[in-house]
Amino acid sequence: MTDAALAERLAGSRVLLCYGLLGEVIAGLAPVGLDYMGAQLAWLRGLGMPVQVVKLPTAAPVGVNAGRIAAALLADSRPAILVGHSKGGLEALDALLRPGMAARCRGFIALQAPFLGSPVADALLARRRVLMAVHHLARLSRLGTGRGLRDLTTATRQAWMGAHAAQVAALLAALPVATLASDIEQAGDWRELAYRPLARWMRAQGAGPGDGLVPVASALLPGARQRLLPGGHRALVARGPGRDPVGVLRAELWHIAEAPPAAMAIPSPLPPSPAPHPPPP
Repeated sequence: MTDAALAERLAGSRVLLCYGLLGEVIAGLAPVGLDYMGAQLAWLRGLGMPVQVVKLPTAAPVGVNAGRIAAALLADSRPAILVGHSKGGLEALDALLRPGMAARCRGFIALQAPFLGSPVADALLARRRVLMAVHHLARLSRLGTGRGLRDLTTATRQAWMGAHAAQVAALLAALPVATLASDIEQAGDWRELAYRPLARWMRAQGAGPGDGLVPVASALLPGARQRLLPGGHRALVARGPGRDPVGVLRAELWHIAEAPPAAMAIPSPLPPSPAPHPPPP
């Protein structure tokens, strides 16, 4: 199965990349050697695939950025494949639950998305000084506000997923969806060292294995295609020893390309539009 054959199977589709928290900052550091979805973006362009990075202020609330993704889906009649990393995966899911949006998509790939929240976000928000620092830094950098971090907490995410369980199940039955997680304890890259203490802390809190920011159990949606790979929180979107972000994306795009047409039929009537994330206390 060659890349040319994949491009042929996906002809007529486009790919929308949705960055995670601070993704636009990391991507901007590519000239000094930091990769963030850069290899995947270049590979897709090399295939001749129409591809776009959705412009998201990544610290903004999930619901706000979901609206921006929905606008990107509406801006072009070609069916889209959404690829979201971390917080970007949450925003893509929110967008897909809005009326008519799933019908504009061919598939959804969520890389290390904290669907049930992150204990690390819980710990950060328990420290008011940290929250205020994040809030002011995000506003000064025009990346959003501290509300975006609050949307990653386990309480907020679990409440949202519970409230939209029926809609998510309907989406998974209608659209090819892949959810990918990583376990840092299986990784050998020395650059993962910064994530290991956080991963071990999450284990000690009872969250189980994870990538240093997102527990495996939070990233894998029941009913979706699931994959568990080695590495820290950037392992599936950044080049490095033992990492193959392009290979990861290629495999998932093949699954979407080979999905039967019936898998893309959206049930009617559509579930109601999702409610916004609950306001901060």
